[in-house]
Amino acid sequence: MTDYATILVTERDEVCRITLNRPDRRNAMTPEMQAELIEAMRAAGESACRVVVFTGAGEAFCAGLDLSSLQAMKDKTAEEHREDAERIALLFRTLYELPKPTIAAVHGAAVAGGTGIATLCDFTLAVPAAKFGYTEVRIGFVPAVVSAYLTLQIGDKRARDLLLTGRLFEAEEAQRLGLVTEVVEAEKLMARVQEVATVLKAHSPESLAATKRLLAAQNKLWLDQALDAALTTQAKARGTYDYQEGIAAFLEKRKPIWKS
Repeated sequence: MTDYATILVTERDEVCRITLNRPDRRNAMTPEMQAELIEAMRAAGESACRVVVFTGAGEAFCAGLDLSSLQAMKDKTAEEHREDAERIALLFRTLYELPKPTIAAVHGAAVAGGTGIATLCDFTLAVPAAKFGYTEVRIGFVPAVVSAYLTLQIGDKRARDLLLTGRLFEAEEAQRLGLVTEVVEAEKLMARVQEVATVLKAHSPESLAATKRLLAAQNKLWLDQALDAALTTQAKARGTYDYQEGIAAFLEKRKPIWKS
């Protein structure tokens, strides 16, 4: 099994477990982690495992983009910004279209891109204290790629609430919205994940894969168009004053000054 720098991948009893493994950074994503997640998911899709489980090491599930990535963004070219956006789009598309059933075990905060990973899994199990949020607008970002999937999941009106306010919300509300499958007490979380995995492993792997391919195919045309628009929007947004000001304010730990 491949050794990774930012994630841990283990396989036991036909369950592949992918753990985001930067606990000192609350499992915040770097380009390296994004690339490793894509590689690990592709490998899991081709392996003999029957179910893929996503977890996070330490206190958080995933805190979104890492601070170092934000710092590096200030000096990137338009082409590099496009590459970043395409890698994020590929990460979410790979997860969405993974032929094996996926389960997210959310034991802590899952913010921005972390919310995307957690809620795009087929089953999202979260502890009551877990926090979610599409917080990009707070720092001048556009939640472009994730907006396509969120709209598919919960509808336009509810997606506008979460994306435009950038507010944090708890597991109970996430379940009401349809983003979380079950809210499970912390001490029972992994046992419940195992129970769900056991149910899935009892079914025909060919039927599960075919069902997932069918569901993805039904949304393919819309997603292709939505993601193309998302990448264009994100590329334009990264050249704006608000984008640069949002990063600067975040790094300097001050309130941003937006242009009217």
